[in-house]
Amino acid sequence: MLTKNSRIKEVYAHPVGRDVLNKVLLQMGRSDRILRSPIIGNIKLKVLPKLTKGAADDAFLTTLLELLNGESDTPRTDDGEETASWWKEAVFYQIYPRSFKDSNGDGIGDLRGITSKLDYLKELGVDAIWLSPVYDSPNDDNGYDIRDYRKIMTEFGTMADFDELLEGIHARGMRLIMDLVVNHTSDEHEWFKKAVEEPDSKYGDYYIFRNEPNNWTSFFSGSAWRYFEKRGQYALHLFSKKQMDLNWENPDVRREVDDLVGWWLKKGVDGFRMDVVNYISKREGLPEGNEKIGTLIGFTGMEHYFYGPRLHEYLRELKAHAFAPFNAFSVGETPGVGMEMSKLLTADYRGELDMVFSFDQLETPGHVRFDDYRYDLNYYKKYITDWMENYGTHCRMALFYENHDNPRMVSKVNPDPQYRTVLAKLLAAMQLTLKGTPFIFQGQELGMVNKSFSSITEMHDVESLNLYDELLKTMNETDAFKKILAGSRDHARVPIQWTDAKYAGFSDAQPWIYAGDDDRLCNAASQSVDKDSVLSFYRALIDLRSNHEALIYGDIRIVNKKEKDLFTYWRTDERETFYIECNLGSGLKKRKGRPAGAVRVIGNYPDAPSTQLRPYEAIVWRADGNRSWK
Repeated sequence: MLTKNSRIKEVYAHPVGRDVLNKVLLQMGRSDRILRSPIIGNIKLKVLPKLTKGAADDAFLTTLLELLNGESDTPRTDDGEETASWWKEAVFYQIYPRSFKDSNGDGIGDLRGITSKLDYLKELGVDAIWLSPVYDSPNDDNGYDIRDYRKIMTEFGTMADFDELLEGIHARGMRLIMDLVVNHTSDEHEWFKKAVEEPDSKYGDYYIFRNEPNNWTSFFSGSAWRYFEKRGQYALHLFSKKQMDLNWENPDVRREVDDLVGWWLKKGVDGFRMDVVNYISKREGLPEGNEKIGTLIGFTGMEHYFYGPRLHEYLRELKAHAFAPFNAFSVGETPGVGMEMSKLLTADYRGELDMVFSFDQLETPGHVRFDDYRYDLNYYKKYITDWMENYGTHCRMALFYENHDNPRMVSKVNPDPQYRTVLAKLLAAMQLTLKGTPFIFQGQELGMVNKSFSSITEMHDVESLNLYDELLKTMNETDAFKKILAGSRDHARVPIQWTDAKYAGFSDAQPWIYAGDDDRLCNAASQSVDKDSVLSFYRALIDLRSNHEALIYGDIRIVNKKEKDLFTYWRTDERETFYIECNLGSGLKKRKGRPAGAVRVIGNYPDAPSTQLRPYEAIVWRADGNRSWK
């Protein structure tokens, strides 16, 4: 057991300690090299309050130790041959239904619209589709506030439309995973209505109620508690005021979740992406959040639920009861979880999740999503190198840059339009040749970029709108809107640009959200017939990956690690050898040679370079059996 007499090196040797300390340093914009210093490593925790002038006080240490001592397991260090699975070989494609394709002219994407584009996805090379929520919902958070898990949202169609979509996906040899949102439900869910109206019924303990709120804050601004006069108590909502947290301590709640998962798996879906699944276990008693930790990470109380004391128990139970009987796939959204905790959640001997989404690569050190800054791909190189070398063969990494909650990566790295195409292709080249399972977000395969919203009135994202109101308390409207524009989720939620026709071919009617006019430069129709387009590049890379196991299961060896702006690595198995070289910057970069006799397979410029890589250049070479240089 760790105590205040333990040393920093002992904390760093603990899986949770390592992840927590790395996260703190990331938030502070500091390198983790400081933790490997013998001088720093030998400092005892009990002297930190004095050394940090109270920044890490006794309350901070108590919270940290409680978190660390709640995890007694450590990841195994043995590496054997990796077990083959369909989801390791697959390329996933996330669909945000509201913005994918409208089939009935109401300006809102729907299920039949998705069905109409299945051939497009098949031609892209997609193996599996991740469908963001299509369940019945009042849409406070665009479907992530579920009112009925066994009913389709009216705007999206009917259950018959869903069945037709599922049949069409399977007929094309693809798979479908749904979005499982069970940390919370809508306040309009029947369970919650009964919990408020009939507190003595079995539903009275389905949610988390208290007589007085604690100091936890919501991810969507303000207190995480909402008062319900009829019940005379406060209910917890970590997200919007209409997204009420379920009480996973109640075994009846867990059985309900088992049942609804089984219901969809019996229909034939192939698995689930599990929304903020690491939040389902809250520390007993819901203790006050540490204010210093809250200030550091931006949300008070998170240390009591981001890696809760019964998380592993709940996930093993859910796997055994619901997923295992169908051999169904699971990938968890796990904010705040680093590599070591991810190992404990996903290792093939643990019986919990198959994969997780870890998010620390999405912002560079010292930055958060709503900061207006340029993303340095050298940080991505450092981050991904660590995971490639240390995640092990018992686990599989989810490779992604974008999703429905984040702005477009091309815009974050360099919004200069002259680099748009080569940069989009560079990102594709890395994502589809690194070791892991790629998850492509809709429009990413076209090189879509952030939208030029001109007013807060054009935005719909509840997180952005709430934060804007909060920011107005301390800054003017111009500065507040600029901050929102840097990180709004709405950038990812504008309609897909299918053509350059009116409304970008998404709908015959005004879309539900401002779409802009980027479709004139970027659309699927024109890119489909352009062999040099971003779309054609994605198709070629996906085909390359699917036909060469060295790019799926092969070993990875990263070289030139200390060379700024240069990212180079080998992918090899007993039959094939690939060498990938990438320029991570907007200037010319001197090459470090290439394998003798290597053949250029694909690149994001029309010809091969001689001695220098051009801005954001990426090349895949095939060099079977040859590791010598020229």
